Amino acid sequence: MAKIGIFFGTDTGKTRKVAKMIKNRFDDETMAKPVNVNRASLEEISSYEYLILGTPTLGEGLLPGLSADCESESWEEFLPQVEEVDFTGKTVAIYGLGDQVGYTDEFVDAMMEIYEFVTERGGKVVGAWPTDGYEFEHSEALLDGKFVGLALDLDNQAGLTEARLDSWLALIADDFGLPEVHAKAS
Repeated sequence: MAKIGIFFGTDTGKTRKVAKMIKNRFDDETMAKPVNVNRASLEEISSYEYLILGTPTLGEGLLPGLSADCESESWEEFLPQVEEVDFTGKTVAIYGLGDQVGYTDEFVDAMMEIYEFVTERGGKVVGAWPTDGYEFEHSEALLDGKFVGLALDLDNQAGLTEARLDSWLALIADDFGLPEVHAKAS
């Protein structure tokens, strides 16, 4: 079994795209194939010691799901199904997508919901990310002046995504028991 599980919720497919970008940097022994949470099981997410969780922020700072007008179930419906999962001993990194121009007051807010869910169940969240280079008014996803995970804006800063991913993966490598980031050659 792969060492790291990667799970994402999505509406437009952008969060899935980023999950694939992350996966493509690693071999199959290191990282499992990304799984949409609308197809994931409690057993599946419980089986990993290391997790990368991705979410977009929709509308007024919402997790993706049916009440956010998504076409299918997502994080909103999945989290209640895994409430009993004990995250003690698990190391989790979060990435979130948002639009800092169109939703300047809710930029990547949904990351905080994932962060709180994991930490309330004993998980250790790593990969806090600086706010430098972003222009937004407010984000619920800030803790001690940093985002609780990697903030990405594919609408306004798509050209920065690859470099941000590489830097963030290098940042979390030690916490994930990786001596260095083993990116696959493109």
